[in-house]
Amino acid sequence: MPGLLLAASSTPAASGGGFDLFATILWPLKWLVEVVLVAWHTLLTFLGLSPDAGLTWVLSIFGLVIVVRSALIPLFVKQIKSQRKMMEIAPELKKVQDKYRGKKDQLSREAMSRETMALYKKHGTTPVSSCLPLLIQMPVFLALFYTLSDVKKHAEAGIGGVGLLNADLTLQFYDAKLFGVAPLHTSLMDAVNQKPDGWEITVTILVILVILMIASQFLTQLQIISKNLSPEARTGQAYQMQKIMLYVLPLAFIFSGVFFPLGVVLYWFTSNLWTMVQQFLVIRNMPTPGSEAAKAREERLARKGKAIDSSGKVVPLAKYEAEQQRLVEERERAKAVTPKRQQPVSKQRAKKQSQKGRRDGSPGSSGSPGR
Repeated sequence: MPGLLLAASSTPAASGGGFDLFATILWPLKWLVEVVLVAWHTLLTFLGLSPDAGLTWVLSIFGLVIVVRSALIPLFVKQIKSQRKMMEIAPELKKVQDKYRGKKDQLSREAMSRETMALYKKHGTTPVSSCLPLLIQMPVFLALFYTLSDVKKHAEAGIGGVGLLNADLTLQFYDAKLFGVAPLHTSLMDAVNQKPDGWEITVTILVILVILMIASQFLTQLQIISKNLSPEARTGQAYQMQKIMLYVLPLAFIFSGVFFPLGVVLYWFTSNLWTMVQQFLVIRNMPTPGSEAAKAREERLARKGKAIDSSGKVVPLAKYEAEQQRLVEERERAKAVTPKRQQPVSKQRAKKQSQKGRRDGSPGSSGSPGR
């Protein structure tokens, strides 16, 4: 236990001789990441895998992905729903902005703010609610990134991480190689510059994985804007931003991916695959109304003799048709009892109608017959 506490206090910030606020904030999350990583490593070793084998550590990283992404499922679903709502109300927000465009007086600004907030309240969303789940996830992903990328620095310094990833385990991770050739701590840039033994294979593996990481990121984003947006949402500013990010993010990863250690690339690629499958299931089962995904779902249900009722529940087709018939009858009854709306006329036209009524001997709008 004293050794564990010593390892937990041996943070890079402490060894650097200064206070690192960023490292201090991430410390609890990095500690939890190391607990999960070491737990999977211990389990795999117990099952018979070699503790210092590259396969053991690669499978431990995959296990880390499973645990972390499973814990973040509620946030992921909330983020998808919030982003979808923001895109759906984008055309209405644009109408409000156009209504007050060029008006800079205080009353117009307050009116615009009230109408915007009323729109958010009506649809049950805000810009913060769509960003909050992502902001909550960011520290977790940063902790994962730094835990895996700090292995090289800690191993060369002869220290461990902040928790259960002690010096011995850190050194095992440092020496672990994928397929017995590519070190998990090596980045594409390091492999090209340092040219260790078997560097050609290491570079090939890293190039393939970086490309797969970027492609999976691109396809994940493409799923949303191609299948899960209604025609109205495709006209909003949020949609244009999504299209821009679709191409900007892969470009960013092209330049940053060459500096990611192999262990980080493996984690990121596996996490992207998880996101892609998870997002596919969400879009398939909870599509945006009016989107291509929603139409495809309705067709699948129709082939099974089912449909979606007015409350969003899947019901037998007979029950759906009965509900639709009932709604039509209710609308007809409501239309029958609603008084007909008088067509508004101008004062001049009303005066002409009144004069004509007097000449014809019929009641006018401004007097009685024969008057």
